[in-house]
Amino acid sequence: MNLFPGVAEAYTKDNLPMLESQRLAHFIAYGPMIFETARLLVKFGLLDRINHSPEGLKVEEAAEKCGISEYAARVLLEAGLSMGAVIVNPETDRYSITKTGWFLQNSDIVRINLDFNHDVNYEGMFRLEESLLEGKPVGLKYFGSWPTIYEGLSSLPEQVQKSWFAFDHHYSDISFRDALKVVFSLKPARIMDVGGNTGRFALRCVAQDPDVKVTIVDLPQQIGLMKANIKGQEGADRIDGYGANMLDPESKLPEGADVIWMSQFLDCFSEQEIVAILKKAASVMSDKTRLCIMETFWDRQRFETASLNLTMTSLYFTALANGNSRMYHSDVMIRLVGEAGLEVETIHDALGEGHSILVCKK
Repeated sequence: MNLFPGVAEAYTKDNLPMLESQRLAHFIAYGPMIFETARLLVKFGLLDRINHSPEGLKVEEAAEKCGISEYAARVLLEAGLSMGAVIVNPETDRYSITKTGWFLQNSDIVRINLDFNHDVNYEGMFRLEESLLEGKPVGLKYFGSWPTIYEGLSSLPEQVQKSWFAFDHHYSDISFRDALKVVFSLKPARIMDVGGNTGRFALRCVAQDPDVKVTIVDLPQQIGLMKANIKGQEGADRIDGYGANMLDPESKLPEGADVIWMSQFLDCFSEQEIVAILKKAASVMSDKTRLCIMETFWDRQRFETASLNLTMTSLYFTALANGNSRMYHSDVMIRLVGEAGLEVETIHDALGEGHSILVCKK
């Protein structure tokens, strides 16, 4: 198994001392409580108030500033001590924020992850065991009876939609600038964006080149959301939609694209399904067409923290999204590309916060 150096160091050696390993095991066992404590330390403003108090705050001061009871502030802050979000001065009883607490309060991606896990995953993850055994997203039943979350995106509760799209967009948007360089180095006149979601990348494409045209392929209900999202925006007249369910054996992709773009799309499918989708792409490719697959491969991350985010996200796919996909190791995706009759021509790494693009040809 090939791993980038930072990931290999963490995942190939057991370096923790015994007592730290024991503590981590207990930390994991109390994971749900720790998560909720972190979320409420942020939501109630405790970390923010403490962060902006140079001398720290006593429990009663923090409670008053945040508009909660002294009891609520005390149990959260004492739990915050054990989880490493705050420290306390034993002489003054004043709480101060730690570096971990600072990240919980101020890091956009940490806040996005907190909201995503609370609003989208939390209840459904209780059904992870059943989902693994049945190969279906059993946890999705908390929201509806769709076979996958994608059919139900437009019907999810407003806050759940907000957190889902914030999570999805963050991990894609931060890579768009680098990705556009790769795509337009291929000089496309027409781009097919498979799984184009709300059209954010398509809008960036038509802004990049005043002549390029984009066809977004997605579920019919998602095409409706896309059209509403791009309506009235510059270049929207050069974006069209093509409704298709890629899991339908009878579905086909439109012909004529110079570049076929799949961003964070294939991780939504099982290995068998990926091969079937890639074969559909291959069937409409000429020798000059290039397929660009952008994914966050967990093995190609510079830092282990990114790999942690990705391997945990796989469990969202298991329990809620579709029951059979995951965040892939790049070796697996390269193998699947080959099984579909394509080959990887070049690989571009370190795009955005850890994306890679596989440029594939027939």
